[in-house]
Amino acid sequence: MIDPVASDDQGGDHTGTLRVVDPDAAALPLGELSAQRGDGVFESIGVVDGHPHEVGPHLERLAHSAALCDLPAPNLAQWRAAVDRVATEAGPGESVIKLILSRGVEGGPHPTAWVTLADAPDNTAARRDGVRVVTLDRGYPLGVPARSPWLLLGAKTLSYAVNMAAIREAKRRGADDAVFVTTDGFVLEAPTASVLLRIDGRFVTPAPSAGILHGTTQLSVFAHLEGRGLQAAYETVPVADLARADAAWLLSSVRLAAPISAVDGVPVAIDRDLTDELNAFLLARRD
Repeated sequence: MIDPVASDDQGGDHTGTLRVVDPDAAALPLGELSAQRGDGVFESIGVVDGHPHEVGPHLERLAHSAALCDLPAPNLAQWRAAVDRVATEAGPGESVIKLILSRGVEGGPHPTAWVTLADAPDNTAARRDGVRVVTLDRGYPLGVPARSPWLLLGAKTLSYAVNMAAIREAKRRGADDAVFVTTDGFVLEAPTASVLLRIDGRFVTPAPSAGILHGTTQLSVFAHLEGRGLQAAYETVPVADLARADAAWLLSSVRLAAPISAVDGVPVAIDRDLTDELNAFLLARRD
């Protein structure tokens, strides 16, 4: 657990503001709004052999989500100290650190904050064989995020029921995952991942202005591609581009780069060499 009111100092040693709790024991009060309403924000950080990836971008996105939800600004130095402390418990292989910031107890004086560590699921098959996706209508047109900020589109909130329902619907349709699209025909994101397309040699991902999360793994992949002299850009992506792309991926902090093998039952070619290259790069990063 993190004491969110112990220090406003953005530097210095914050280890004294951290408290280790038994994950199997009671830790949150019944009035905790994360459980009652999903009223909070979170981040998931991939960890490889004890090294957490993209900590800075994840903390920046945590702060962005907190601001969108009118939560107190997190002390990023304190959160980084918590990540560093938890990472010391990670063993070899892949793990995931989760950061959770809740509004706390209803009527309480301060938010609740905690960090957890768990083994990552085995994503070998998704990285090797790809994932089949279906397109699902997100229920709003492209311009809604700018007109309706109270919908919290673009914030990584604890209210993930819709995202999980979308994945269940995808599996009911014989697929592995979903890609959300707008009612007026534009690609958004997957429930837990960014979408990357290669079209005529250019790499594109939907612009974050569409009310989607700005993917931390996508940022790393863009930097890698641009370092190789390839073009990578944020664009408004029509749904038709999913069909005409010569390769496509879902990018996330834990699954990393999973090639899309089919869209709505139509096969998509997998670029095995580039997929292997991207995952080798992502696994080898050091924050």
